[in-house]
Amino acid sequence: MNIIVCGAGQVGSHVSDVLATAGHNITVIDKDPQRLSAIADALDVATLCGNCATAEVLRRAEAHAASLVIAATESDEVNLLCGSVAKALGAGSTIVRVHHQTFFQQRGLDYSRHLDIDHLICPEHSTALAIASTLRNPGALAIENFAKGQIEMQEFEAGAGAPGLDKRLSTVSLPSGVRLAAISRSGEAFLPAADSVVSAGDRVVLVGNAETFSQAKKLFQTEKTKRRKVVLMGGPAMAVWLSRALHSREYAIRLFEIDRDRAEVLADKLDWVTVICADPTDQDVAEEEHFDQVDVFVAMTGDDEHNIIGGATAKHMGAREAIAVVRKPTLWRLVESVGIDRSYSPRTVAAKEIIRFIDTGPIRHIASLAEGFIEVYWVRVGAKAEVVGKPLRDLKLSPNWVVACVQHGPDVAVPGAGQILQAGDAALVIGRHGQEKHLRRLFTAGS
Repeated sequence: MNIIVCGAGQVGSHVSDVLATAGHNITVIDKDPQRLSAIADALDVATLCGNCATAEVLRRAEAHAASLVIAATESDEVNLLCGSVAKALGAGSTIVRVHHQTFFQQRGLDYSRHLDIDHLICPEHSTALAIASTLRNPGALAIENFAKGQIEMQEFEAGAGAPGLDKRLSTVSLPSGVRLAAISRSGEAFLPAADSVVSAGDRVVLVGNAETFSQAKKLFQTEKTKRRKVVLMGGPAMAVWLSRALHSREYAIRLFEIDRDRAEVLADKLDWVTVICADPTDQDVAEEEHFDQVDVFVAMTGDDEHNIIGGATAKHMGAREAIAVVRKPTLWRLVESVGIDRSYSPRTVAAKEIIRFIDTGPIRHIASLAEGFIEVYWVRVGAKAEVVGKPLRDLKLSPNWVVACVQHGPDVAVPGAGQILQAGDAALVIGRHGQEKHLRRLFTAGS
């Protein structure tokens, strides 16, 4: 595949490395000749010095013949213009990296649609979701966030005394937008029907709207009495996204921000979070705030060294788990040696997301559940697929498959029985192991 990577910074360099290693033909564009010289010495890639937002430079890079153009410079505006111009010149697909919430969350305008950009990614947002997925419901065997966190999927054990047990599912009042997708019992797994019953000890797979997911889960699992104490160090946009992802009665969140003006903004924006204007790397502050009772400490300022010091301090003061956001590869080895349990690199997270987009086949395996009896697939509905134009209730997918959620354009939802699939829609489909050939026939013809 011919791929153009615009920007030879941290994300662009890492993505170029991953894609070149995978055998793709890579051309890297950047305005800085020193950056290009360094990347050319390290990787088997072509380079071009110039402004990637101009048609002249993109033509020289043969954007018209590129299967993919990735815009990953430090400037959101340059990236957006680059992606739009590349698409106008004939590039097959475009992925644009942005940092600012205005562009990523499409405030006031759907920028991706208006500028004809295929995918917008935000490394900071993706990192926040990755951290949230490790904190939410520890012990769940499979946690997936789809479509910027709108849909959540978990596998967990049904707890004795939960209100949704020992009843026909047709009589259990699941919140709108939530579906029980699979049940595993005594070494066997099956897709539930209206007359299925969940019993204590069963393992269930629940899929649904992230906002109402916690409410639905309480139907099958008894509520925890102890709130997990989470401390966030730093108040960038990543901290806001993580706070929102953890917004539930399961978490007591404190956020430390040393800039008073920013702290006041965060306090107004995140009214369920206790915002404290102080430096948690100060041992007096850590002692006063009882870090020995903290379940998880997350250091996510824009300074890697400060994050490492913060995580190490929290562990030293007794925090059960410390997580640090570390951007510089030279510091990754240091993290574990100072006692920090996990680290996240936005550029690595972004690269994984880009690779996921590049995997453009009509079907992609997402996860195995219920000890391998149940498989989860992402599928792109083909133009000639059997499912196109028919309500789900008429497709007779049971007992092999259940459509857990559908993405139509930017909108993602758990479908009702009357949902009609259209060519180009993406769907999350859960089914029995060994049925992939049948799945391809139903969903991907004409892709």
